[in-house]
Amino acid sequence: MHAKVRDYDDITSFLGDFGRFQTAIWALMAVSAIPPGFMALSMVFLAYVPEHHCKPSMNFTGNATDSEVSFHEQSSWVGPDMCSRYKVIGDSSETAGLGNETEECVDGWVFSTERYSATIVSEWNLVCENAWKVPFSISTYYIGVLIGSFISGQLSDRFGRKPVFFWAMAIMTISALIQAASVSWVMFCVINCVRGVAQISNYITSLVLASEILSQSARVTFSMLGHSLFFAIGYACLPLFAYLIQGWRMLLVVSAIPGLLYIPVWWVIPESPRWLLQRGRVADAERVIRNAAKKNRVPTPEVIFTPDECEEEQQTYNVLDLVRTTNMRNITILNVFLWAAITMVFYGLSLNTSNMRGNAYLNSFFSAAIDIVASVAVWLLINQGVATHNPPLHAAVFALLGKLGVSGAYSSIYLIATELFPTVVRNMGLGVASTAARVGSIISPYVVYLGVYSKILPYIVFGAISLIAAAVSFLLPDTTNSKLPDHISQVKPIRGNCHSPVAGLQGNEQLRRQAVPKSAAVWQRPLLTENCTATRITQRQHP
Repeated sequence: MHAKVRDYDDITSFLGDFGRFQTAIWALMAVSAIPPGFMALSMVFLAYVPEHHCKPSMNFTGNATDSEVSFHEQSSWVGPDMCSRYKVIGDSSETAGLGNETEECVDGWVFSTERYSATIVSEWNLVCENAWKVPFSISTYYIGVLIGSFISGQLSDRFGRKPVFFWAMAIMTISALIQAASVSWVMFCVINCVRGVAQISNYITSLVLASEILSQSARVTFSMLGHSLFFAIGYACLPLFAYLIQGWRMLLVVSAIPGLLYIPVWWVIPESPRWLLQRGRVADAERVIRNAAKKNRVPTPEVIFTPDECEEEQQTYNVLDLVRTTNMRNITILNVFLWAAITMVFYGLSLNTSNMRGNAYLNSFFSAAIDIVASVAVWLLINQGVATHNPPLHAAVFALLGKLGVSGAYSSIYLIATELFPTVVRNMGLGVASTAARVGSIISPYVVYLGVYSKILPYIVFGAISLIAAAVSFLLPDTTNSKLPDHISQVKPIRGNCHSPVAGLQGNEQLRRQAVPKSAAVWQRPLLTENCTATRITQRQHP
């Protein structure tokens, strides 16, 4: 049983937009996006592939010490590539030398520690015939994100936004600590999947919870300058800590610390009043609103939600409701495709920073900085309604420009989806869209891996997908200055799909003439319907 609220925004308008209550919610939920941002792309450093060569079968440094010989020079002496070494010829240690014949790295590998002291690659020798384990390690995280995207929405719609948010935060913290103690690659991958489940559940639920508590203007600001921006800040902190720590285990420990600090916030963040009303818990919803009014120091009416504004309905919702009506089905399908395409390109370009020329830490930081710029730029655009000869630098510049564009799309798609899906299935809808997005993020490491064969190939794939997604996005309805829909009947139609239920007066000119007397002065005014903006014929008699 749940309550049907006719106009929640108007009913709670006495709270204002940015009182002490909204400011606290805005800040706390925005900061909660930092750990997911830190964790989402941590595999860039956890699974970084350092330079390596076979362990030599003999001392090839002569009179010089190993520290006096560069790693690159050692590699050229050991073998022709990173996966083979020259065979030793000669019977005695005095006459032994390296011949032209090669063999596999039977004694293992030596890894460079110039950029990173230890990664899972150097720990478990994930190179050469085991190189496929690197993109698979990354994909296990996104497989977990896929699972979390699907189940978190249904759990949140059933049990509430708040408990799912905090349970996900707890699991994200604990799994990172356990993963730091991994004793094998298999254990690392299993825990990586669990960490992905928790990370996306926490991130999506925090967006829905804050969006349903805040007013319209505060919601838009939160989504762009709060949720997306602080996610990018978390991402920007990643290369800084990776540079200072330079060890994959301690980097995971550091990523778990913010979750521990968030435990007291349980007593500050309330449950979503919209969700409470939809579950028929009107008294609990009023209690949240009255506490908010008390913190904002504004008077409250004696009765906030009157019987006329809350009509109880015997109805529950499931994932099939996302495709049951035409408008809901169109919105769901478009979001599924766009989320998959945008996320694939976003994570693909982010993960590819380790393959770009130059310093890996700076490349990752610049990528995160671009995300920050994109979040601010998109927020400004929403509020307003509105070459070099150096080949390596040339590629880097265009890669970062591409990252700027997809970062803007990635940050805005969360806001758009939040305003398109109604309250009764909002978390479920975002969960399904995010599930599709994880298909893209799972594929992205393998697209990046194509760079082994051709550096330009990943950019061609990402560019083509971006163009298709841009074309499809024009079908989405505009949500500017729109209130959050609460019910499926309030879902907007996609552009170009207009079939009004008032066809008797809209589509037939003969019926129009019969409906309006000749003596009347006729004018037209818009009539909003479930599917499109129709035209109502209104008559006024001559005096």
